[in-house]
Amino acid sequence: MVEAMTDRLTEAWARTDRIFEILAPGSWLEQPIALRHPFIFYLGHLPAFAWNHVGGTLLGQPAFNARFDELFSRGIDPDVDDPAHCHDHPEVPDRWPDVGEVLAYRDRVRAALLDAGAAVAGRAPSHLMAREGRVFAMVTEHELMHQETLLYMIQRLPLERKTRPSWVPPYALGPGRPAGKVEIPAGTATLGARFENLVFGWDNEFSAVQVPVPALRMDGTPVTNGRFLAFVEDGGYRRAELWGDEDAVWRGHDAIQHPMVWERRDGGFVYRTLFDRLPLAAVADWPVYVSLAEARAFARWRGERLPTEAEFHRAAFGQPDGRERRLPWGEAAPGGHRGNFGFRHWAPTPVGSHPDGASAWGVQDLFGDGWEWTDSVFAPLPGFTAYIPGYAGYSADFFDGKHYVLKGASWATADQLVRPSFRNWFQAHYPYVFAKFRSVA
Repeated sequence: MVEAMTDRLTEAWARTDRIFEILAPGSWLEQPIALRHPFIFYLGHLPAFAWNHVGGTLLGQPAFNARFDELFSRGIDPDVDDPAHCHDHPEVPDRWPDVGEVLAYRDRVRAALLDAGAAVAGRAPSHLMAREGRVFAMVTEHELMHQETLLYMIQRLPLERKTRPSWVPPYALGPGRPAGKVEIPAGTATLGARFENLVFGWDNEFSAVQVPVPALRMDGTPVTNGRFLAFVEDGGYRRAELWGDEDAVWRGHDAIQHPMVWERRDGGFVYRTLFDRLPLAAVADWPVYVSLAEARAFARWRGERLPTEAEFHRAAFGQPDGRERRLPWGEAAPGGHRGNFGFRHWAPTPVGSHPDGASAWGVQDLFGDGWEWTDSVFAPLPGFTAYIPGYAGYSADFFDGKHYVLKGASWATADQLVRPSFRNWFQAHYPYVFAKFRSVA
């Protein structure tokens, strides 16, 4: 079990290294999103997190670079509306360490982790995080989640500050298959999971609870760039009645007039991918990426609303016979024909491109292309326990009424994270995530 876990970790490291190779030489100190640290922090944070939990908390081994263990221990947890009140994190240094030093630290941590398998297995009788290699699964998932963070940061970098790798696949362009409303009858939905049913899950995934869900009508596919353009052209960003008070303040303060990945050019819009600017018309059937505030405004423009977390679950996993599927398409493991996740395209794809991933009701694209906003505040499930030693604040720090649940997966979400209980969360005014949405009536 531990050997399989370390193999997965090695695979995750290889992808992280490929992502960092996108940065042009001399770009380590670039900070394309002011609410995030520069890239060099993440180069050190990923190994520091792993070492602090495996070598430090679990095995009690002495530090070989205590300064880096602390400096890179935890990143900024940005408060979008009031950056002065971010959650606690180590002070930003006057000068970041030399890249070579950080790379040497990373390599030493990686070697130590690969040598730690037997020691971790030996702690299994007395330490929960050692059982079934759970600590290695946690470190791997942390690495995978930050790969997505790095990529939406890289998307904001000027094109000249990055290098397009030869292995990036061509874009999936052309018309999609947008679907209309799908009728979903009333029933129950299971949120979360039972602890014993997952080899590893984050604390906010436990425990399982069944909730009633009234009947609803949900978009069969996510809202596209083309449909969102109609909202923009109808003055949607200027119409006060479509925006809640806090959303309106954010929109006005940041002068938001269109989605973050759109740019105005020659009287129209272009779409900014990782490596190119494409005419918006070419990606009209890709799902639109917006903040929760923008998604809410669009839904109001339609006379509708966003789904709740429970409604997403009902649409994704429910069945007419009252039972629930493991994933929208059934019991089969995630695969490329089920949705655009797992880094298969390195960009969105036209909506409706993966009909084999549809739920029992016929709702498509629930996993893949982008996380899906819900209007549910991120909160603990019944029975919540901050069970990870040394990481009590992983979820609890964000049970503040300001963060909202996202479900599903984006193109930059690893297959390992494609599970029903996984919950992502961001503030309503954080516009950088690969996040799409659909509305319900």
